[in-house]
Amino acid sequence: MSDKKTALVTGANKGLGYEIAAGLGSRGYRVAVGARDAARGESAVKTLHAAGVDAFAVPLDVTSDRSVAGAAELVEHQGGRLDVLVNNAGISGETGPGWVQDPTTLDLDVVRAVVDTNVYGVIRVTNALLPLLRRSASPRIVNISSSVGSVTWQADPDIEVGPVMAAYSPTKSYLNAITVHYARQFTGTAILVNAACPGLVATDFTGYQGRPAHEAATTAIRLATLPDGGPTGSFFNDDGVIPW
Repeated sequence: MSDKKTALVTGANKGLGYEIAAGLGSRGYRVAVGARDAARGESAVKTLHAAGVDAFAVPLDVTSDRSVAGAAELVEHQGGRLDVLVNNAGISGETGPGWVQDPTTLDLDVVRAVVDTNVYGVIRVTNALLPLLRRSASPRIVNISSSVGSVTWQADPDIEVGPVMAAYSPTKSYLNAITVHYARQFTGTAILVNAACPGLVATDFTGYQGRPAHEAATTAIRLATLPDGGPTGSFFNDDGVIPW
């Protein structure tokens, strides 16, 4: 088992996930680059290597039990344990003009697909990697959420939280709730579990609207590298705690 800490970031071949991986790599972590497309994962690893980051590719489709099991086996083979898991992979689902997902006309197949990736995928990956996380002295789990998952903010007419996204936004609320339950389950252990909101990030996910991905990665990196005794079961952005 290597003395070097290992971090797995899902959806790490581009955008926010890539910048989280790069940030952890620059801090001395060996980074497992989770990517649904194996070729894109290998390409991201080459770029990270060129920047001096110790990284390896992990083919990973978070919606597939077989793929997730294979990823866990690969991470174990590479390092023997896992110190950080960042559940970053996510999808928005089909939207109408202005990113709107009208609850009165929702296609349930779209809802199922978004939940399968954004919620079930997180549970699937987390549970498969738990045996390796338990081998770490200071395991950290970071779930990439969004302020649109804050029911408090969504219900406040004086707070601007973007368009109605009746498929995507509730999956982040669901993810926040799951984060709390994991944290409760791990009470009294070294495992810290938190949710991070990166804000609006300029990636293909948002049509390149928002701030640069390397800036948006800051909160997730901070939560991934929390000291022992740090917060758990909370929801953060750059400014601090976000209300549920």
